[in-house]
Amino acid sequence: MIEELTIRDLGVIAEATLPLSPGFTAVTGETGAGKTMVVSALGLLLGERADAGAVRQGQPQSWVEGRWLVPENGAVAERVREAGGDLDGPELLLGRSVSAEGRSRAIVGGRSAPAAVLAELADHLVVVHGQSEQMRLRSATAQREALDRFAGPDFAAVLADYGHAYRRWQANHEQLELLLTERDRRAREAEELRAALAEIETVAPLPGEDVELAERAERLSNLEELRQAAIIAREHLSAENEGGSDDAPDAVALLNAARRAVERVAAHDAALGPIAESIANIEFLLADAAGELSSYLAGLDADGARELEIVQERRAELALIVRKYGSSLDEVIEALELGSNRLFELDGDAERIAELEADVSADSDLLQRLASDLSSRRESAAERLGREVTAELGALAMPDAALVVEVSRRDALGSSGGDAVSILLKPHSGAEPRPLGRGASGGELSRVMLAIEVVVAGTDPVPTFVFDEVDAGIGGAAAIEIGRRLARLAESAQVIVVTHLAQVAAFAENHLRVVKDGSGSVTASSVQLLQGQEREAEMARLLSGLPDSESGLAHARELIELAQAAQPAKH
Repeated sequence: MIEELTIRDLGVIAEATLPLSPGFTAVTGETGAGKTMVVSALGLLLGERADAGAVRQGQPQSWVEGRWLVPENGAVAERVREAGGDLDGPELLLGRSVSAEGRSRAIVGGRSAPAAVLAELADHLVVVHGQSEQMRLRSATAQREALDRFAGPDFAAVLADYGHAYRRWQANHEQLELLLTERDRRAREAEELRAALAEIETVAPLPGEDVELAERAERLSNLEELRQAAIIAREHLSAENEGGSDDAPDAVALLNAARRAVERVAAHDAALGPIAESIANIEFLLADAAGELSSYLAGLDADGARELEIVQERRAELALIVRKYGSSLDEVIEALELGSNRLFELDGDAERIAELEADVSADSDLLQRLASDLSSRRESAAERLGREVTAELGALAMPDAALVVEVSRRDALGSSGGDAVSILLKPHSGAEPRPLGRGASGGELSRVMLAIEVVVAGTDPVPTFVFDEVDAGIGGAAAIEIGRRLARLAESAQVIVVTHLAQVAAFAENHLRVVKDGSGSVTASSVQLLQGQEREAEMARLLSGLPDSESGLAHARELIELAQAAQPAKH
């Protein structure tokens, strides 16, 4: 249940806190005071679309916060923890801000979360009924959902089994249709893929092979130039190799002479010792470089032309498969792996089709059995729902009306079974039942909706109901009966009602008034908890528009006493 609702800068409400107790809470107030903002605030907390136009004039943002009491280990608590939030004992804090620019931010259990999480939690927390919900009751989907809720937990279990089987059947059926429709195309794809893979496998490319071959081709193409450069460099370093001239100057000989000259006089100055050592090190390095050049020359291929021809042929093979199967050799090698996997999948089509056909057939039989079970349960529940709602309508000043719930079979199974559900209203004895969309006024729809909720709550309890002017178009004795039914509903759930009728508000255990203050430049509203004489004055205002009228006050007290006498004793 909702324990407390705080609203700031939403519509005409500057700041208000609504203490919401268990049982029946009535919210009243003058026209334009902002009663509907209470429902709008709850809508924000339940994930409805944020509207920047609802931000109070001149303020940067609206803020709504609600404190709920929920089971610590139930579905709500589990979803909150999945979203990163947590409960404080049994208390859950939900918040929502809306900026004047339209940006929205949601808080779930102390942590930021998407507004979609609020919408998911809403299904477990609150049922909101307003003018839009009355219109929705005209739809076939809403009528079926109402019957399914009434059918009880055993029906819900069968419906869940059906839904699971239907989703599995649908997924397998779609895949089977795709495989059958594209069987010829997939066969051609497999044939083309097999040929491509065979060609690539024949070439057998290796990772990085193209780069390595390019480097070898470059070397082989410039073999003589490389040989001459190496010979010249080696002779400049050391003329002692390969029969060089004894009197030819070379770097090693020059360094050797320099080192001996320094060493001859190093005894006279200690500073020359390190210099001689450095010259010796350079001499060794040059000697090593000369040796390496000799090894390089020895390793140059004698038959470079033949090797170059072989390398160029291999490069041409690789270039061909790159042109055909990828933009680079790496892509071709990757295509070989991916193509092998794809070919394995395509070659398994026949086996997969057979498996899917068996699965689809088995699930089709299962769905038919479950759908038949659902239909039988719906038909039984439809008769009971019609009978019990008709009895409620009699108490709601519609004594001659009757509700008829029809269940008919559709040509094809859907996600909820094979039934079409229609709720019809017979306005009086002898009249033909007519669909709610054509056979009920706004006031009658309000009463039908309330009667259905009262009856359904017996088998599918909801923690909190919110009714926004469910009494629209109703007055007199019918309004009193609506108040009674709301009080009855409040015996098993929290009920919050925005109303303009004293006959309804009289049955509330908790009476809140939205008060409008027009003294400033911007009209602002707040909320007051009414008790005693303040409540009697508000009831008199609702009755006659005169909160100080003695006759109005007397009538108000009479209504309150009547309502209190009609309610069961609280234990």
